[in-house]
Amino acid sequence: MDIRSARYFLIKNEFKPIQHQALWLFPLFNFIRSFFIFIVLLSPFHIHAQDGLYKWQKPHKPLTEEQITESSPFYPSRATTDGRQLTPDMFENPEVCKGCHSEIYQQWKKSAMAYSWDDPIYQALFLRASKATDGQVDNFCIACHSPIGMTSMNASAAMIETNTDLPGVNCEVCHNITGITGSDNAAYILSPNKDKHVKLGPRTDASSPYHKTEYSDLHTRSEFCSTCHNVSHPFNSTPIERTYDEWQESAYNEQGIQCQDCHMTPGPGQHDNPGRSAIMGKERKHIYSHEFTGGNSTLHQYFNNPDSAELSRAMLRSAATIEFIGLPDSLIPGELVTIKVKVANVGAGHKLPTGFPEGREVWVDFNVKTDIQPSIYRSGAVVDGHTEKGTRNFKVTLGDANGNVVALNVWEVDRILSDTRIQPNGYSIVDYTFQIPEDTSGIITLYAQLNYWPFPQKIVDELLGKDKLKVDIVNMTSVSAALPVANANDEQTIAMKP
Repeated sequence: MDIRSARYFLIKNEFKPIQHQALWLFPLFNFIRSFFIFIVLLSPFHIHAQDGLYKWQKPHKPLTEEQITESSPFYPSRATTDGRQLTPDMFENPEVCKGCHSEIYQQWKKSAMAYSWDDPIYQALFLRASKATDGQVDNFCIACHSPIGMTSMNASAAMIETNTDLPGVNCEVCHNITGITGSDNAAYILSPNKDKHVKLGPRTDASSPYHKTEYSDLHTRSEFCSTCHNVSHPFNSTPIERTYDEWQESAYNEQGIQCQDCHMTPGPGQHDNPGRSAIMGKERKHIYSHEFTGGNSTLHQYFNNPDSAELSRAMLRSAATIEFIGLPDSLIPGELVTIKVKVANVGAGHKLPTGFPEGREVWVDFNVKTDIQPSIYRSGAVVDGHTEKGTRNFKVTLGDANGNVVALNVWEVDRILSDTRIQPNGYSIVDYTFQIPEDTSGIITLYAQLNYWPFPQKIVDELLGKDKLKVDIVNMTSVSAALPVANANDEQTIAMKP
């Protein structure tokens, strides 16, 4: 009896007494089941993702070094080169692209992609991580911050200390990615084709007198972004960053809104960007902007790009709303009052905030004042470079293997301790309870401001030194309300009400 027949036999006789002659099948099936589980667990990528792709899952434990080298030549990153040995001369300088794509080049040059290797916060943190892990995380970090450096220049963290100039994420990176093998940890296939001079892109009818062009459906989808905007801890698989997954599980995905539809436009709400992508190109209804605008105005401010910084602030201001809900008609001196504040994620196709969890923080700065007293209650002030204790914030808190909070050393992360961020199209309600002073009269003003920073100033000062880089705190949105304070007669009237 073959396996198929045996399976049919068992199903057919499921509710019948087991016959003696069929008992031999059970050891067989137990063996098959155990063998199947063993094979699955042996697989380096056994957590399924969309479209047959996989999440990174403890690849170093079940594999030998030879197997790792074969499947992941730039371990612990997942980057591959289609089996080829790459050299720097296989990639053109972005200045060459500038000749025809001048406007796109200018956009890219001041983008976070262009600064991905030169970002001083990244470099300082990367150096610490490399030294703490004896270089084990070098490829893991460089894979997304300098793909050409890693795949063709044997780049390492030591190059930061020698001021070696490495390319960031430039034209030749994105337009030479031929596929992906997963959705995190740089699972791209970087395969330049300088002999045939082919560039991949989102147009089916693009042509160039300088190079060949090929249409790539991948370049039009969020999956393209997933490889560097999903990050799993390389040695214990803790989900460090999940921007792609956050989008994938949202209504934005259901509605067909891709990452490119928000981050490759001239600004929030601008869906059409008519023009030409090259000086001899076709006039089109929409040209993808290559500023890749996100929320890191601090980085643009540091590199003296004020227009890009303001564009990042505009993106942040379009992402959220804040409002008071259920306010009382008046406030009574000497009594406790609870004020509720609703914060909604109305414009981000991922959690608010997203990205690097040790830094990204959105919080409410809530203040209560009168005409005489500048503050009778406050929560959410910045004290000593971080938000004060008790601040109602939206962020991820990471922990180590012992459950201690990891504030900076991301390589020590073993678990997520908490995640208070707001889902796409979701909201959060926070409340504040405080006492109205006895001698208060007139009008009390409630003020709630929603703020964002990519890193607390305290972390930046620790990495770079005090006053080396000023973090830009962005006021995303705010709300205020004026409430009267009830006098003695009003209190009596209120007390008499049923």
